[in-house]
Amino acid sequence: MKGMVADIQRTSVHDGPGLRTTVFLKGCNMRCTWCHNPETLQSKQEIIYYAEKCIHCGKCEEGCYTGARVLCGKEYRAEEILDIVEEDRVYYGKSGGMTVSGGEPSAQPEFLLEIVKEAKKRDINVGIETNFSMDLNIYQELLPYIDCWMVDIKIYDEEKHQRYTGISNKKILSNIRRLDPYLKCGLIIRTPVIEGVNSEKEELKKIAGFAGSLKNLWYYELLPYHPLGLSKQTESSKDMKRFETPNKEKLKKYAEEFGRIYQMKVKISNISV
Repeated sequence: MKGMVADIQRTSVHDGPGLRTTVFLKGCNMRCTWCHNPETLQSKQEIIYYAEKCIHCGKCEEGCYTGARVLCGKEYRAEEILDIVEEDRVYYGKSGGMTVSGGEPSAQPEFLLEIVKEAKKRDINVGIETNFSMDLNIYQELLPYIDCWMVDIKIYDEEKHQRYTGISNKKILSNIRRLDPYLKCGLIIRTPVIEGVNSEKEELKKIAGFAGSLKNLWYYELLPYHPLGLSKQTESSKDMKRFETPNKEKLKKYAEEFGRIYQMKVKISNISV
């Protein structure tokens, strides 16, 4: 079996505990207006255009030597991916390993399962970054192979979630509730904080309260918005918008308050407050 991969990023420190090799699968069922990785939204190969690198030479069809036009998407077998991941094994230590991300990795459910099974055969720690919005049985099949679940709750209000991501959050919240008793290995709930969308205290407090009620929560993480995705122009990035970066001091106060109220660890971009 082969799957479509956008990138394999080595020595990552933002995709789970320790040093990690992150495998970005292509395909996503959401269309977040602030998407950080628009090149992963489509499940097919596509061109990424970096406008700031373009010198307008008019020779696009001959191949771009400035890196302004880059083909994104390559088919791999699970074994090929793990051969690359294993090259970094010496750096993982006790907490690092491989993280499967996207896009939404469960948009390629069969291939995702092949990857995590192969990782376990090789005794490699496995993390997954997911929106948890697919059918419950997909995540149930993954349970024996995942060491760390990183699950996004982007917006608590269902109507706003639908407006800004393109889908309802009902299944997301339901899946988290139903699988929480079985996620004993490690569960991180994360929220990308977007100014003017979900940055108000009451909105974040609802998500924090939900996270704090979970039995197997490891910690809750706030991820301040960064406009990196806007530099990567693709077919799917046309509807993306630029937002303001939230005030980090304000987020720090929220994090401290949420941690105190709900008796849980809260981090901002993987840094404890």
